[in-house]
Amino acid sequence: MNHNDYVNAAYRSILRSDFEEAIQFFEAAISASPDDAEVRYRCSITYARSGMMDKALEHALAAVKLDSGKPEYHLHLQHLQALKLVQEAKRLLEDEAGGTLNPYRPVTLLKEAISLDPLYGDAYVWLAIAHSRMNEHVQAIAAMKEVIALHPDDSGLRQLMKDLQRSLQKYIH
Repeated sequence: MNHNDYVNAAYRSILRSDFEEAIQFFEAAISASPDDAEVRYRCSITYARSGMMDKALEHALAAVKLDSGKPEYHLHLQHLQALKLVQEAKRLLEDEAGGTLNPYRPVTLLKEAISLDPLYGDAYVWLAIAHSRMNEHVQAIAAMKEVIALHPDDSGLRQLMKDLQRSLQKYIH
């Protein structure tokens, strides 16, 4: 099989929702043609959908290095980097011991994630949670306003905003 045959087989696997098999075919295509940025990009997307962030980042970075002229490669890489930062911040927020050592670390990570991918709503939600945990309710509400502007029809976000506003009222009084 040549690298195009492997890519076509990968797409057939994706259509069957067999992402593990698709990854194997993409990896075979990369072995057959290691300088094909598009295959690296597609492979990265498939790894990301499968929750394998390190491999997704590896291939996204390779795609950008091979063809830095494609904006979609850069955007994909930035989104993956933002996702990884949010995962790290979330881990720190959920780890009580880590949260007490440096409570501003999650905020820093989340702000960096937002700068990489300003449309990534989860980053704003976690930023609001991080600010709220530090009793920075005004900043938490500001972060929620940003994400609600991105997703105006999300009732869960509106409920979280009401909860934050109640927390602010309790904090003020």
